[in-house]
Amino acid sequence: MSPRPALVPEPTPAPTGPALSPVIRERASARTSDRVYDELVSAIRELRLAPGASLSETELAERLHVSRTPVREAIARLADAGLVRVVPQVGTRVGLISLREVEEARFVRESLEVSAFEAACAGPAPDVSGLRELLERQEHNYRAEDYNAFFAADEALHAGIFALSGYPGAWQVVQRTKLQLDRLRRLTLPDKAGVRVLIDEHRSIVDVLEKADVAAGRALISRHARRAMELAPSLRDKHPDYFTD
Repeated sequence: MSPRPALVPEPTPAPTGPALSPVIRERASARTSDRVYDELVSAIRELRLAPGASLSETELAERLHVSRTPVREAIARLADAGLVRVVPQVGTRVGLISLREVEEARFVRESLEVSAFEAACAGPAPDVSGLRELLERQEHNYRAEDYNAFFAADEALHAGIFALSGYPGAWQVVQRTKLQLDRLRRLTLPDKAGVRVLIDEHRSIVDVLEKADVAAGRALISRHARRAMELAPSLRDKHPDYFTD
């Protein structure tokens, strides 16, 4: 039997990840189309579905173990959100990475995270033990070259800063705005030297948070938040088919 064709042909090599996960209804009130939408958003964010990749309702339904109806509903929502492009008589493709939207997400993330850092420093000495555990997890992922796990630990560390600020919900605001930024960040992986720099910056941020050094924290977070945009020109040169703007 010939092997099954890949879900989407890639015009340019990209980071790979796990296949799309079958969608299972966890509770009676959960709509299948909502879970399909969430899985497709995650796959786009994580580059499991590459920018510009063509999408087939039939194949997506097969991979997700659902009927075509919830897939069609989810794709309509993705199109409304600007995450896919539906061209009549041509087909549906994953949207390209918008550098304008990346920069806007960077602005939102940097502004809110600096404010969260300041709020975390305003009260009693913050307990950074959980953040230090995440740093050790990042070190382990770095040595194992497990960049998906590293990315998850990276996200958890930043969420932890918002939790210490007393405004954990603000991280969810950041999450909703930064899908384009996350796709750019994912394109930097795997890059062992780059990951080493990120871990060192994370450690410095945690160190100054423990000391409640607001001025140093502002500078470190701003530099850290802008790193992905500094890499954007070289990433665009490497993956020209993935970008717009």
